Amino acid sequence: MNPLVRRTIRLSAIILLPLSIFSAFLWGRRLAMSILIGGILGLVNLRGLARGVEGLIGSHRPTGKIIFLSLLRLTALAVILGLLFYYQAVDVLGILIGFTIVFAVIIKEGLRSVKDLPKE
Repeated sequence: MNPLVRRTIRLSAIILLPLSIFSAFLWGRRLAMSILIGGILGLVNLRGLARGVEGLIGSHRPTGKIIFLSLLRLTALAVILGLLFYYQAVDVLGILIGFTIVFAVIIKEGLRSVKDLPKE
């Protein structure tokens, strides 16, 4: 696995776990589980995206398999979210918080890796 993705997953877990525990005490278990589910879905999506990009870089052109797997990943994410919302198993705010935390960590780690690049 890419070191950038590994650092992103580690930092996201470090932020998501205490936040969900804290929110369970303040606002209830449903919001805490929603934050964790949103974060996990965001991290799984990131990992799938990273695999797709690595496959694209290795082949120098998009193959049908890479495009199909990307569409399958996005469809699975939409179906999972749709089912969770349909059965009212999660809180929308919690899912958004989880996704936002993962997104912010992705941006932070991306900026950090660009800063660490050698200057030409």
